[in-house]
Amino acid sequence: MPKILKSLTNQILLATILGIILGLIFHEQIVFLKVVGDVFLRLIQMSVVILIMGAVVEAVGSLDPKTLGGIGLKVMLWFIGSTILAAGIGVGMGLLVKPGADVVIANLDVEQITYNSSGSLSEIILEFFPSNIIESMANANMIQVIVFALLFGLALSLTAKKKSQSVLEFVVSFNHVILKMVTLVMKLAPIGIFCLVAPMIGTVGVEVLLTLTKFLLTLGIASILFLMLWLLLTAVYCRIPFFSLCKKMWRMSVVAFTTTSSAVTLPIQLEDSEEKLGISNRISKLVLPLGMTLNSNGLALFLSIAIITFAQFYGINLALPNLIQVVILSTLACLGTVVVPGGGLVALATVMPMIGLPTESIAILAGIDWFSGMFRTLLNVDADTTVALIIAKDEGELDYSKYK
Repeated sequence: MPKILKSLTNQILLATILGIILGLIFHEQIVFLKVVGDVFLRLIQMSVVILIMGAVVEAVGSLDPKTLGGIGLKVMLWFIGSTILAAGIGVGMGLLVKPGADVVIANLDVEQITYNSSGSLSEIILEFFPSNIIESMANANMIQVIVFALLFGLALSLTAKKKSQSVLEFVVSFNHVILKMVTLVMKLAPIGIFCLVAPMIGTVGVEVLLTLTKFLLTLGIASILFLMLWLLLTAVYCRIPFFSLCKKMWRMSVVAFTTTSSAVTLPIQLEDSEEKLGISNRISKLVLPLGMTLNSNGLALFLSIAIITFAQFYGINLALPNLIQVVILSTLACLGTVVVPGGGLVALATVMPMIGLPTESIAILAGIDWFSGMFRTLLNVDADTTVALIIAKDEGELDYSKYK
């Protein structure tokens, strides 16, 4: 095997390119490969809930409660700040490029989208708290799982060490086994991703991409702009070389971009955060699983651009108060989004009625949701990692020797 192909990252990139080429050549004839890709995703997803729960319990359970409170507040402030910035950039790019000015609706199929109203405020609040943690795990309700894990970890940290140490040691050992299992599955990533990309391209084709090229182009430029700005701010704040930071985050970025799943990327994200970026185990296992559920910069940027696009399509001029509302709603909608592919359209269906836009038009974006999901996941993963980097720097738990 050539040296360049020994890297998992390069194998994934090659698999993606081959998938696109064969999808364009064979069209629907290659759809049969999708089952292999779905098997790969399921192998990853079956461990994700336990991986997240274990990581949060270990991180919180090993902390002093006072320390946890201080870190928790910092983490949430950075999450909110980065998400607002992403939504603001999305609004700005949408107004500048005007992707909705030339969008043409063709073959609109409302049934592609299952609209699920978010309900009343009291119902939204109740959804944060599990009535049955086993049911929450079975349904992959990440917010409820994390709430349980936080409370369990907090109880563990408050319990006398003599009684809690054996439980904590078991959790740590169990986490190592789960992480090893996911790492083994990730060796199949090139095959799995090829079998996901080829059928997707074969089914969708280039027509739908050409129809909404301007939207995707706007999303791509805005994503790069946010990412470069945020990475630069992080490098300056943490006093580390910008290009070194980009290089060390390359592998997780490629996996995030090609799989469109933060959950699938998490094992590599945890490994590279500690081994390459010098973030302590304590910080990475606390911040990254939380960020995967509570910090979705990519979704905020996607939602804001999509709303501006649809407003332009319907000839609606959004005033400054409306634009501020778009930023706020896009930020709030990111709280607790699904960490596997496909959550973006449901989030959009939740936000659009609040702006006064018809939800049936969301079907326009259904055909390219997988492609826009690439940018969303890239931003989500990289922003979570940089927040962990910032917190590690503030807490004196950043290993600067990794950058020498």
